Amino acid sequence: MASTHHAPIEEHPDLMDLRAQHDRAATTPRAQMIEALALITGLYLAASPWIAGFNGATTLAITNLIAGIAYMLLLGGLGSSFERTHSMAWAAAVIGIWTCVAPWVVAGDVAHTRSITSNLITGAIATVLAVAAALAAHGHADDRRGSIGNRNDRRSMPQGRDDR
Repeated sequence: MASTHHAPIEEHPDLMDLRAQHDRAATTPRAQMIEALALITGLYLAASPWIAGFNGATTLAITNLIAGIAYMLLLGGLGSSFERTHSMAWAAAVIGIWTCVAPWVVAGDVAHTRSITSNLITGAIATVLAVAAALAAHGHADDRRGSIGNRNDRRSMPQGRDDR
């Protein structure tokens, strides 16, 4: 019986390539710009009731505060740990959509011109940034996949086995 030595999964070439791909995607100016704009958007969303002047509508003020903090937490880690956080950008897109509909959904009479305008603009920007963040790795992966060719296929196939 032949003994085989298996390398740890962390050292698998495909996994190492994927990590390198995510590192490259996180260091692009586009990804850094998306992250910075997302942090500013989340900060504005959290503070918007006091900036736009609808802090008297407490249910919407609390909703925006919580949504803004959650948005910043979801998209704030893109640069430092892109491989683990880029998929959370889809959750941030849901927060952006929620921000758009919140003035009509939350309890109380909070649908006023200031709150509607602020939430619609902020929610649209938040959604676009989150979708751009989620698609950043996908687009980068497609570019990279085309340049690799069959090199990965040969390297990942088992050596010395005939699987007929």
